[in-house]
Amino acid sequence: MCEECYVNKNRITPLLNPVDCLEHHTQYICGTCGRCICIDRDPKRGLQRWNFPFKSLEIAKLYLRTADYTEKQPCGIYEIENSNGKKSYKIFPSYNDVLLFLKKNKDKQCKHTAPLFTIGEYKEYPHTQIRKLTAAEVEQYMSER
Repeated sequence: MCEECYVNKNRITPLLNPVDCLEHHTQYICGTCGRCICIDRDPKRGLQRWNFPFKSLEIAKLYLRTADYTEKQPCGIYEIENSNGKKSYKIFPSYNDVLLFLKKNKDKQCKHTAPLFTIGEYKEYPHTQIRKLTAAEVEQYMSER
């Protein structure tokens, strides 16, 4: 597992529309393994990909580093269940943030007060880059997938 971005596959992201994401969105470029993770903010709401629910814990782990980096602290992945029993996985900076979310979303619950996954300690890495990729970098990255 990459100590910086927490995954084994250094070309697994972006998951959806990878070329479009790499060409048009700002990326967190892991300084350790080179994996690109979308860290772009939605222009209307200011939200990043990590702010949204994921359908699995494994997918949420792919975006956890961008949350940690944005918040400058170790965030955690929590299992959220809606009133129909459907589970999703959301990243929060703290359990207090989970409680605020649940207060606004009365049809959802979180059965665990501890995150299902967290890295534990936030650390900066010297070779990390936050930027858009060049066309040549996108081509190279996609060829390595």
